[in-house]
Amino acid sequence: MNVKKRINLALQGGGAHGAFTWGVLDRFLEEEDLEIAAITGTSAGALNGAAFKAGIAHGGRDGAKHCLDQLWQRMGALRDQRMHQWFAGVDAAALIDLFERLVPYTPMDMMSQLSSPYHLGPFYKNPLQAVVEKFNFEEVCCDDGPALFVCATSVRTGKVRIFKKHEISTQAILASACLPSLFQAVEIEDPKTQRVEAYWDGGYSGNPALFPLFNKQFPSDVLVVNINPLERDKIPKSPQEIQNRVNEISFNSSLLRELRAISFVQRLLENGTLKRGDMQEVFVHMVADDEMMRKLSVTTKMVPVPQILNRLKEAGRKRADHFLANHKQDIGNRSTVDLDAMFN
Repeated sequence: MNVKKRINLALQGGGAHGAFTWGVLDRFLEEEDLEIAAITGTSAGALNGAAFKAGIAHGGRDGAKHCLDQLWQRMGALRDQRMHQWFAGVDAAALIDLFERLVPYTPMDMMSQLSSPYHLGPFYKNPLQAVVEKFNFEEVCCDDGPALFVCATSVRTGKVRIFKKHEISTQAILASACLPSLFQAVEIEDPKTQRVEAYWDGGYSGNPALFPLFNKQFPSDVLVVNINPLERDKIPKSPQEIQNRVNEISFNSSLLRELRAISFVQRLLENGTLKRGDMQEVFVHMVADDEMMRKLSVTTKMVPVPQILNRLKEAGRKRADHFLANHKQDIGNRSTVDLDAMFN
């Protein structure tokens, strides 16, 4: 009888690039001896986490696959259906290049600096709301399946807010995915202070936050699904390239801070400064495809075209399969990310 491998997942946000995580989760669900104990997610990571959790509660592994498929079908339907017809049969790589070169996106970026979603007044509507409202929140918030943590950023304090259990709602997930240049801040009452707080995208303070996973009830292994490239050798020069790299650095910074802290604790445990058992030892793993993600940008994050979503899903499945083939045996035993090399 196979012993189950238990692991926690940390799912980054990144708009339509979250379809990569869809593929990773789809592949992991096929491993009967792999149990997901807890999920922390931001923005698209929160959407994926909610779909995974609701699906597990409703119909087990097959239910989770179905729920994730439904989520990304809805995400792909956000755009005008005529666009899908125009680009039917066009290779995904060609589409990526085309959207990067489309002129209208530059003026749109400029308008975001001159205008505000609040200028729309009563005409404002968050297009993600129709997608998120489809979740069954009794299943998302139930005790079955992995624990789920959704990250958002308090506009007032700049601190991360973690929504869990019954706190997770349509508004909480919309808050986690609220880019302030596109969406109005999401207002939610804080039960501790009884004060209504405004929230922006969780990526500014935790993309995603790892600390909710540092609990003795959860396993020691944390696998980060990273969809924002950590490194780019090419110096960005065009306005789009500069904006894209600023976005990536900003949305990776909180994750890197937490990984650096884990690295520091690991060194203290290894040299005997801390006794094992005084601090929880954390084994860090990562699934990413930086080579592919470096070909994408902010533009493709905002354009959920089915061809690109499907290519991202396939890439996620492939990278997850590679991780399982090479490192599944390491779960519960050691880290497969060299944190010392990452920070030195």
